[in-house]
Amino acid sequence: MTKYTVKLTSAAPLTQSRKHNEPKLDKELADAYEKRTWRNKAHVGESGFIEIPGFALKCAVVAAAKYAGDQIPGKGKNTWTKKFQCGLIIPENAVTDCKPSAITPIEINANVDGVRGSGKKVTRTFPQLLKWTATVPVLVVDEILTKEVLTTYLTAAGQFIGVGQYRPENGGNNGRFSVDIVEFK
Repeated sequence: MTKYTVKLTSAAPLTQSRKHNEPKLDKELADAYEKRTWRNKAHVGESGFIEIPGFALKCAVVAAAKYAGDQIPGKGKNTWTKKFQCGLIIPENAVTDCKPSAITPIEINANVDGVRGSGKKVTRTFPQLLKWTATVPVLVVDEILTKEVLTTYLTAAGQFIGVGQYRPENGGNNGRFSVDIVEFK
């Protein structure tokens, strides 16, 4: 197993949409609830900093490998997708350099049922980080995933897939990042 420390730098704002279970106040209207609880949609870690779920980063790398469809040299028609699914572990969340005080609200018109193009629209508010950096440990258990291969697909994930709400994978622009450092730990 090879351990790396990966540093990510924002190329676009990060908008988060963590599900929370903050109860509604007595007789509180939906708009008032949204305005009161939008900060709860941010992923705040025990350290007190905003975090990007490690699973979201892993999914972004797997999606980038699937999107690229590149074949593994010398392995016939096999692509990198399964290698990243099984051979890559991101055991912790990526901790950003931002505290919750750095988030700003962004309001969007969203479908009430969450399905694009359906029914009535409502205003939803999400927490957004305009600029951020994050550090995350990455474990590679399949030796075919070299530092160069990992860097290539992490970079593609940051450019074309993204993380968080309104990311490129879902038709948006947010959550894009560059890979600044991939160092052996």
